[in-house]
Amino acid sequence: MKRIAPLWKWLLLLVLAAVAIAAAFHFDGAVRAWVTAHPNRDAKAFMRHVSHFGDWPEHLIAGLLIIGFAWWRGNKRWVRTGLAMLVALALAGIVARGAKISTGRARPSVQQEMSGWHGPRLSSRYNSFPSGHTAATTAFFGVLLFVRPRLGIGLLPIPLLIALSRMYVAAHYLSDVVVAAILALFCAWLCARWIADAPSPNQSDG
Repeated sequence: MKRIAPLWKWLLLLVLAAVAIAAAFHFDGAVRAWVTAHPNRDAKAFMRHVSHFGDWPEHLIAGLLIIGFAWWRGNKRWVRTGLAMLVALALAGIVARGAKISTGRARPSVQQEMSGWHGPRLSSRYNSFPSGHTAATTAFFGVLLFVRPRLGIGLLPIPLLIALSRMYVAAHYLSDVVVAAILALFCAWLCARWIADAPSPNQSDG
């Protein structure tokens, strides 16, 4: 089992996360105002496609393909990696969904007089916080950041683009995607530790 980071590192991470969240809430209005002031039909159409293909079903298919290909090649470590990506995807999605319903934050597209936090709501119009798309994709690719850092960094533009698309199509505020990303990275770390703690396979990782 790999040693858990010292307490001071966890405290530093908590401080950094708190600062990032506070800054995101502070700049919510400015980011939303910029998006509203810079409309572009082609960009919005592109971002809508990104949002559509950035939801959990597409990530589920990608994860199953990774597992299937790794199983076919006999690569047990990549089978576990694919499973961890799917578990992180599900875990982040469930937590994000619960937070969405319980907080009832209106989406940016909702009329101004109905904006804000409304408590438990099932309507998708009041399921802005946090971003489910961002949570799912960040958790999915976040596992790679911890177990395959170079590959994870190379694929980082995918969750970043999906997070940006959710703000551009007026589905989420900046704070929605920042909190979702932090939540998802924690879920990814938990699942990455599961891989690290598993017995090493006899064959090469390939």
